[in-house]
Amino acid sequence: MLEPLYDRVIVRPLEQDEFTKGGIIIPDNCKEKPIKGIVIAKGEGKRCEDGKIYPIRVDVGDVVLFGRYSGTNYICEKVEYLFLKEQEIMAIVK
Repeated sequence: MLEPLYDRVIVRPLEQDEFTKGGIIIPDNCKEKPIKGIVIAKGEGKRCEDGKIYPIRVDVGDVVLFGRYSGTNYICEKVEYLFLKEQEIMAIVK
């Protein structure tokens, strides 16, 4: 299993729907990169110059929104993961 360091978060991107609201099928080559995902692991937090560690605000299992081209992709055992810094996460979906 992967364990992120410091203020990094591992997210599993959620796939978008295969159909539009009107029922049109979206082919794989026309799908946009996902901007929503589930947090599957998080680091301990950001270490500042004073030596203190400030914990990450998101928790494992949270659904988050992130920038379309944020982070670094990693594929492990045919599952895609995205490594993000905490500051690249825009919102938690409630």
